[in-house]
Amino acid sequence: MATTYRIPVADEDLPGALRAFLQAVLSLPDINAVLAPGQLPMKNTVMPMLVSDPEQLAVADPLAPYFPLNGAKLVSRLTRKPSGGKIAAVLRSCEIRAFVELVKLHQGIREDVLIVGIDCLGALNNTDYARFAGEAATEETTRRFYRSVLDGDGGDFDETALASACQACELPTPEGADIGLALFGVNTRQEILAETKTDAGEAALERLELEAAETPAGRADAVRSLVARRKVFRDAMFKRTQEATGTLEDLTRYLAGCVNCYNCRVACPVCYCRECVFVTDVFDHEPDRYLRWAERRGAMKMPTDTVFYHLTRLAHMSTACVGCGQCSNACPNDIPVMELFRATAAQTQAAFGYHPGRSLEERPPLSEFREDEFSEVVGIEG
Repeated sequence: MATTYRIPVADEDLPGALRAFLQAVLSLPDINAVLAPGQLPMKNTVMPMLVSDPEQLAVADPLAPYFPLNGAKLVSRLTRKPSGGKIAAVLRSCEIRAFVELVKLHQGIREDVLIVGIDCLGALNNTDYARFAGEAATEETTRRFYRSVLDGDGGDFDETALASACQACELPTPEGADIGLALFGVNTRQEILAETKTDAGEAALERLELEAAETPAGRADAVRSLVARRKVFRDAMFKRTQEATGTLEDLTRYLAGCVNCYNCRVACPVCYCRECVFVTDVFDHEPDRYLRWAERRGAMKMPTDTVFYHLTRLAHMSTACVGCGQCSNACPNDIPVMELFRATAAQTQAAFGYHPGRSLEERPPLSEFREDEFSEVVGIEG
């Protein structure tokens, strides 16, 4: 049974309480390092940091509205092979779900990481965050953001400024974590709630000797209200995207700005292949072929294969898409890649009855044959 503990917030210093908690986690005998977002003094920005010295957690900033990469890729890199140690990773909901998918694909060892999930307040696109933060990304930048979101008064931040992926995210709480830090529906000027979600999380929190607490009655309503707003945005986004990509001609127009940089592939947390067909000789066409194509058609968009590239990724990755939005974040030409992937993933995942990252026990679609699946296609009657 899950247990809830209280993390006190002194002087309304929410980031300070989170840092103190992470320092306590790092002091546990089986934790060698903490992976968490932190402020980088050399650039005045926030990036993931692997910290082994508790004092270095003084710059940890896990509530910053900045999401430059999906941390599941880093946790996979740190746990793909036994390291002889264990890390505690502070992850958003979509990062947890992406890591679960990677573990299923043997790209990470679940037992080598203690996942600390925090209610996700969302994030801005990279360029929007730079404008929001101004000259320096500081704790005050983060404070302006989280107070506007948690107090619900708007402040100087409008929720519609969040990245589209965050506005459409219907899973803001950290399911799949070992420890969940609750913010929604909690008086975060006074406390944070730490909820145990696995035996490993229970063992860790017991050793920290925190005060037991009760979950506020209003938490469920606060989460429900947020999810309802997100679903309205999500459904409108799906409809808009499906109307814009309903035919091959529409899709070609939608992807017209693609330059085959493959940034979306690199940024995708669940696209793990060591060798991608699009960076092999298969698509390294000879010069005379381009000329023949151009002569036959009269004119040809360059570079070629852009639509085919995205269709291939959709076929390969839509069942595993967790909707983190890093593909759109990485696109140099602002193509709404996330919108296309989520709209397609909603249909493919529904067809298989599959929710990526929900459980380690669920096998990914197409990884095994099931006689009771798509009988109208395989021709096997029940």
